[in-house]
Amino acid sequence: MKFFVDTADIDAIRELNDLGMVDGVTTNPSLIKKSGRDILEVTKEICDLVSGPVSAEVVATEADAMIAEGRRLAEIADNIAVKVPLTWDGLKACKTLSDEGRMVNVTLCFSANQALLAAKAGATFISPFIGRLDDLNLDGMELIADIREIYDNYGFETQILAASIRTANHMSDAAKIGADVATAPPAVIKAMANHILTDKGLAQFVKDAADAGIKIV
Repeated sequence: MKFFVDTADIDAIRELNDLGMVDGVTTNPSLIKKSGRDILEVTKEICDLVSGPVSAEVVATEADAMIAEGRRLAEIADNIAVKVPLTWDGLKACKTLSDEGRMVNVTLCFSANQALLAAKAGATFISPFIGRLDDLNLDGMELIADIREIYDNYGFETQILAASIRTANHMSDAAKIGADVATAPPAVIKAMANHILTDKGLAQFVKDAADAGIKIV
């Protein structure tokens, strides 16, 4: 499973990228706005840092405006994936942009029917939102499984990009189901390394070493 990092924090992206933990980045205007910097400038810097796809989101809501904005975003770098919402206008924009050879990430997916439409429209990525479904007491992972089954049934090449990831368990569950990609904040990716037994084992090792007079540098 590929790891995309869901942030516009350059330092956080660089740290994970240096460890080989970044296959791509997902951003949105809200994330970039928190940096206080120009959206295009930050997006270009991320694209230069990461070799994989960098999702840049349109803010327009009508198809023609989305297409025009998507083309401008795609000019930033070759690894831009234009992010459009899963609306009828978003599907129109997806079809046009994908036909032009551009990567498209269709986001805000909450049903298998929506995912099927996105695949038919040529989406590179479909982004089902796990956490937001869980917030409504629905099973976000069930949606990932449904999309996986449908795409496998018909050989769709659209990649399932599990989004709205909140926990390390979300990451492992998405991997077991067969999501192609998971995008998560840096803190969630780092949390995957944590386990209470690892902490206890390390603490015991340090204690045993101290008791034995071994100096740990």
